[in-house]
Amino acid sequence: MAVAGLAVSVAWGIASIGFLEKDLRGDYLVWTAVCWGFFALAVLLLRRVPARAVTALVLAGTALVGAAALTGPPNTSTDPARYAWDGIVQVDGTSPYAYTPDAGELRDLRPEWIFPPAADFTRDDGTIGQRCSRPDRQIHRAYDTETGDVVCTAINRPEVPTIYPPAAELYFWGVRAVVGPDAEFFPLQLTGALLVLGTTIALLVTLRRRGLDPRWAALWGWCPLVMSEGVTNSHVDLLGAVLVVAATLFVATGQRWRGGVALGAAIATKLIPVIAAPALLRRQPWKVVVASIVTFLLLYVPYVLSTGLGVLGYLPGYLTEEGYEDGSRFVFASAFVPEAVATPVVALVLLVTAVVVWRRTPPADPWLGQLVMIGVTLVAVSPRYPWYALLLVPFVALTGRWEWLAIPVALLVRQLQPGMALQKSSLAAAVLVIVLASIVRSGPGWLDRLADVVLDEGRRIRQLPGRVRELPSSVRRPRSTTAAAAER
Repeated sequence: MAVAGLAVSVAWGIASIGFLEKDLRGDYLVWTAVCWGFFALAVLLLRRVPARAVTALVLAGTALVGAAALTGPPNTSTDPARYAWDGIVQVDGTSPYAYTPDAGELRDLRPEWIFPPAADFTRDDGTIGQRCSRPDRQIHRAYDTETGDVVCTAINRPEVPTIYPPAAELYFWGVRAVVGPDAEFFPLQLTGALLVLGTTIALLVTLRRRGLDPRWAALWGWCPLVMSEGVTNSHVDLLGAVLVVAATLFVATGQRWRGGVALGAAIATKLIPVIAAPALLRRQPWKVVVASIVTFLLLYVPYVLSTGLGVLGYLPGYLTEEGYEDGSRFVFASAFVPEAVATPVVALVLLVTAVVVWRRTPPADPWLGQLVMIGVTLVAVSPRYPWYALLLVPFVALTGRWEWLAIPVALLVRQLQPGMALQKSSLAAAVLVIVLASIVRSGPGWLDRLADVVLDEGRRIRQLPGRVRELPSSVRRPRSTTAAAAER
């Protein structure tokens, strides 16, 4: 019943609230709280279900909530309009990096559902103007680069080229090549629902093979964030998360070449999946590194040949716009250090985390390492967009560490109530929940075990000089003549 309540809540919100605007944030906050409440209740009640029925119930719930997420157009983001446009352009044989959406050269490709006609209105002075508006989605105003005419479009930033890497662009092309230019948002949403369901199956199989509780798969398959941002808003981050899961599964079973290929494809989908690499490099890292780099470069080749350096798209401008160059976007770090030094501090935190994850992650059991690396990155970088957390949720399911879902919830709070003080406090609360839950999980003596880990790492570092002296003299660095004379 709780899963049915979640599905009904999801469908009701999508169908009735409308596109997220400033005056609807309160409604969205209530809706989000209701959905997450049903989700938590459903996961708790799942513990009472007999083991033999868990798999069927988890899959049925995933399908039911996924169907509910298909009941309306995207409601928190206009990114899917860009996805569709990039696919339409590519099916026509044009590189998505070559022109901006307002380019006159592509005027004949513009479908009305992405580019609605401008509406005439009379100004106070009696002149006729044009406005861009639509009740069910956010519409942006631009001007045709050739004619100067008003261009109304659902695509955000219509004056700049696309930002998405080549694997994402191939995904957009593949969907649009099947359905054509006139199908609206549903094809991408349906593809997202199928990806979520397929990943739920993979999680169930993996958990059973590892002898763990298959109920944990519901932490992914029933998660409101996954359904909202992966299905309704069909963010391409979902594809990146699925590929990272595939890469981790391959590496955990010793298939490092295949894992590297999947990781390279994930990075070529959204770049941020590169943070999944440290947990995959504990044994024979060169196979993963080589395969991922080669895959990444090969995916770029056709676009580089057609567009040259234009394949960078709007990425440099996006990073500047988001404040990652001057540190102003690092919300959590800025609560403790000045913005001027936030960038190096965050970089140091991520570097230390990556080293610890790389050194401490068992090759056949990388799930917790992935969870820590991705979770720490999300807190440190503090993205404005909750769909970045899609990369984290499958590893919450694979480890059963439900407390890490506090991070996506904190990012949702940031999206719905963007006040700086609330952003900092919500992220701080998420970190506190994770720390307290981890202490409880560790049981008595957790401080002693943490001290043992720290001492063990310190001992390894102190032993390095001795290990160097034990090497054959032929591979040690030769002493200079001055140093030898000083010793004599």
